[in-house]
Amino acid sequence: MKAFPKINLHIHSTYSDGTNSIREIIDKSIKLGLDYICITDHFTNSWKADIIPSLDTKEKIEDYLYEISEIQQELINNRQKLTLLKGIEVDITSSYDYITKMVSPKDFDIILFEYLQNNEGIGFIKNILLSWEKRLNLQKDDCLFGLAHFDPSYFEYSSLEILMNFLKKYNIFFEFNSTYPQFYSQRYKRFFTELRANQILVSIGCDSHSSSNLDNFEEPLEMIQFYGLELNFGRFIDLLKLIKM
Repeated sequence: MKAFPKINLHIHSTYSDGTNSIREIIDKSIKLGLDYICITDHFTNSWKADIIPSLDTKEKIEDYLYEISEIQQELINNRQKLTLLKGIEVDITSSYDYITKMVSPKDFDIILFEYLQNNEGIGFIKNILLSWEKRLNLQKDDCLFGLAHFDPSYFEYSSLEILMNFLKKYNIFFEFNSTYPQFYSQRYKRFFTELRANQILVSIGCDSHSSSNLDNFEEPLEMIQFYGLELNFGRFIDLLKLIKM
């Protein structure tokens, strides 16, 4: 298999429900020899907000982005091979106004949408993206959008074509998430065949809530190879390389 960079683009810190600070995550990632990581702390005002901490105020989001920016510059100054990206995981069961007013994709490198389960969810995300495009003059290279721990079973028997058209039009990537291996099992081979045929981007995230599983990307890499998605993954890596710090 082609030697791909070591990436984990789904990590939670103490800004939400992770157990490690961003600096602790960075130190461990350097020791593990990772190439790209993204901190993607939770953003929600749904039922989830009563259960876990999240990026729930403008001030907290500003502090979060400032700390990541500071560490990004330190990594560059120290000539570390590790690239740190700014991310956020948006719960789409949150309210539309809350998401569009609190989150600006121009502030982030990656935005993950979680809990896409039906056509209504597709419409909801479309409306968010259209709002950002109009209000912020959002360009294609301003931010990468992906689906966090997406469960293909919701679209397995209906609306698969609608889903693929949506992912393709908005260049939204599928995440191979090592915490949820059931979502890339062989029972969904048709889904992954469609990803390949439609040239949908794919990524890897470990949904790390502690530094103990920052490098659990071997199985996702194997499954990317199994489904013949190396080109899809390679195109995604090329986009990562274009992100400016």
